[in-house]
Amino acid sequence: MLVIVGRIGRAHGLKGEVGVEVRTDEPDRRFADGAKLVTTTKPPRTLTIASSRWHSGRLLVKFEESPDRTAAELLRNLELQAEIGEDERPEDPEEYYDRELVGLSVRTTDGAEAGEVVDVIHLPSQDLLEIRRPAGNAVLVPLVEELVPEINLDGKYVLVADRPGLLDPEGAEVVPTEPAEGDGSR
Repeated sequence: MLVIVGRIGRAHGLKGEVGVEVRTDEPDRRFADGAKLVTTTKPPRTLTIASSRWHSGRLLVKFEESPDRTAAELLRNLELQAEIGEDERPEDPEEYYDRELVGLSVRTTDGAEAGEVVDVIHLPSQDLLEIRRPAGNAVLVPLVEELVPEINLDGKYVLVADRPGLLDPEGAEVVPTEPAEGDGSR
């Protein structure tokens, strides 16, 4: 099974290195010398890692297939996938592969059925669970312990600590605001 482990950014230097936006908790393992990654392009393309290193908090990768800056620039914005065994699990028990979360039922901490996880969205600041609600609409819930206190793979569910407006955007609290002085309101 293929899972996304990164996205190629801009070229670095003249020798074909690229910056990679890491989307795995195991970058040293996934971006090891000799590892083969597959792009999400149609048709997919296999890239072999010649070397990788950390520089100023950013992962720089040199692929055997990009000998110079011109070739590296052509790789920009490609998503990279690694082959992961069906039974493989992350080393940390508090980490999950996206494929393990998609399809789990969602319950609130008070026991109400709240929907199903349909996607995991990775943003620079945090990950989000996309949850399809029973009414058919979808909501995004930050994947943080305060809002998602339990993920139970054996029980096939996720617990969400519902807050006003979290699972039901129509139920969000609206705070009335007073016009600011000098804004032209009378």
